[in-house]
Formats: sequence, C-alpha cells, structure tokens
Amino acid sequence: MVSCIIIAIGLLLTLMSICAVYSLVRKDHVVSIYVVNLLISDLIQYCCLILAVTGSDFVLFGIALLIYIISLMVSVGFMVCIALERYLLIACPLWYCFRESSVVVSVVVWILSSVSFLTLCVLQDVFITQIIIGTFLLLPLPLLIFFLGGTIRALSASHVPADEKRRIIAILVLVLLIYTLRLLSSFIFCMAKMNSPRHFPYLAFVFVMLSPLADLLLYVFMRKGTIDKFLASVCCCRMDSNDICNSTV
Repeated sequence: MVSCIIIAIGLLLTLMSICAVYSLVRKDHVVSIYVVNLLISDLIQYCCLILAVTGSDFVLFGIALLIYIISLMVSVGFMVCIALERYLLIACPLWYCFRESSVVVSVVVWILSSVSFLTLCVLQDVFITQIIIGTFLLLPLPLLIFFLGGTIRALSASHVPADEKRRIIAILVLVLLIYTLRLLSSFIFCMAKMNSPRHFPYLAFVFVMLSPLADLLLYVFMRKGTIDKFLASVCCCRMDSNDICNSTV
C-alpha cells in the first residue's frame, strides 16, 4: 500500500514537473533540457517499479529490471550533464551559446547508457556486470566534486549577479546530494537484499522509490523568486554567524 502511494505521488509530481520545465526549455534555458531528460528517466523508473510492485511474471519482471537499470544509468549521466553545464556557463561562457549541442549530448547519453548495459547483458557474467555497473555509478562522484569546486572558483572572479551565483551553487550542491542519495539507496537495497533481515530490504526499496522525488527539487531551484529569498536568508545567516565568531575572537 505504501509503495503504491509513493509511486502514484511520484508519477503525478514528475509529470507536472516535466510540463513545467518544458516551458523553460522554450525560453532558451539549456540546463532545462537536461532536467527534462532526467525527469523522463525518473518517469521510466516509476513505471518499472509499478511492474515490480504488482508482482509480474518472471520474464516481464526481468525486462522491467533491465529498463530500470538503464534509466538509472541515464539519470546519473544527466546529473553529470547538469553539473557540467553549470560549470561551463561560468568557466566557458561562449559554450553556452551553442544550445543545439545539449540536444546532441542528450541523445548520446540515452544511446550510450542503453548500448553499454545491453552489451554487458550479452556477456552473461553477473559478477563482471555488477562490477562494471558499480564503477559506472561511482565515476561521476569525482566529476561532480570537481565541477562544484571549479564553479565556486570561477564565480569568485566573475561579474555574475549575487542571486544567480547562489542559484548556480545551490543547483550543483543539490545535484551532488541527489546523486549521493540515489547511489546510497541503490547500494543499500542491493546489500540488504542479499544479507539483511526480511523487513530491511522493503525499507531500502522505499528509499529507492523516494530517491527520484529528490530530482523535483531541481525545478524549484531553477525558478527565480521564492527560492532566491530562501538562499539569501541562508547566506545572511551564515554571514551573521561568521561575524559573531570573528567578534568573539
């Protein structure tokens, strides 16, 4: 029952977010193209989870698991694309003019993820496949950290408005947190399925279902307005705490 409620809410909110972000794509927001693709991969994951929850036959369940893993790899790929786009926006502003490249990159991510996993399935070696998938999911971590650090460095020397700086950094931090949540939930579920008590895998499965919901926050941080006031208040609180610390020294 809990699984059905989470999936239903996730499907509804993801569809609404896709429609909302698509309106930003038409306003030449390049990063929105990657966010739309990320949300589409989340939508596919929820459809696969429906098949898993409804207790489909073995063949259909296997196909759903295959598609789920591919969509998971796609979502990780687009997280890297979002972080890279924010980094290039500051470090190489001229690249941002080439909007068409984002469409090409999106197609490449979908094709590369699908072909890579299908190639691993042909090998029919479960152990090697698990190692390669685990490596693929871990590789983005140093990239996301590098893009965050490089963007913060580049922003210190740029003339970008303060509210835009806060939004760019917030999106990069959010992408890193979402990636970590998704990575941990996937690994916890796999480990719990093999080694833990019967009730724990279900709890881990709930986290797997909840992790795509975190991607919806990217749309919130892309919108100007309320989130800018929130980020400004956070920065002001941090500055005030630093001032208090400096005054006490």
